[in-house]
Amino acid sequence: MSKSPSQKPIEIKISTVVAVSAILHSADTQALDAALRDMTGGVADFFEDDLAVLDVAALPSGSVPIDWAALVALLKKYRLNAVAVRNAPADMHDAILAQGLSLDSGKTRDDAPPKDGPKDTPTAAAQAGAEAQVMVVDTPVRAGQRIYARGCDLIITAVVNNGAEIIADGSIHVYSSLYGRALAGASGNAQARIFALAMEPELVSIAGVYRTFEDGFPPEMARGPAQIRLAGDRIDIHSVNPVTPVNRS
Repeated sequence: MSKSPSQKPIEIKISTVVAVSAILHSADTQALDAALRDMTGGVADFFEDDLAVLDVAALPSGSVPIDWAALVALLKKYRLNAVAVRNAPADMHDAILAQGLSLDSGKTRDDAPPKDGPKDTPTAAAQAGAEAQVMVVDTPVRAGQRIYARGCDLIITAVVNNGAEIIADGSIHVYSSLYGRALAGASGNAQARIFALAMEPELVSIAGVYRTFEDGFPPEMARGPAQIRLAGDRIDIHSVNPVTPVNRS
């Protein structure tokens, strides 16, 4: 079958890519190995070959030099694929690039000041804040599917099956059963929450803090309406009591 003469050898389209942010507080690979082992609880597919952006801004001054090759290999061991380093000082750049990693300043296009006009535009800011920021999904999320609500909340009105993954920079609301993985506050929003009418997930995360349920969801709240939120560095689970109808007669 002949190909269309208008067909191009390659097409470039905008795609949504989700990456885990790995914030380093130590450059000691042995300490990092122990921390990752404790975090994953021995679950082999905890990260499922996720992409990872390494953030070195929190490293203490005067810490030992980073062995980038060893660090990349360590993350690979836990099925995390390092692709970039964020907030790296200039003296790290050559070693980072030598490992095939990209450099990420941590800034977005929105951080850049406008070329013309005043830096602060209250009217524009008010309009942006007034816009509804939500993604709505009305179909079941099946095993192997991944949905990412970039820069907004995620509302799902159907079941999220085992093996599915839902991610949002804001909060997650599932008006059905949540059995898969749910990661809210993916861009670092610690105030984000996860709500479900029937809560029994495989894994939850708020702003990068994870909790798995190898032994099952707490039985007193399983399959009932519940919410998950972050309290310091701990994932908390709370039941959501149904609202009692008010008799207005």
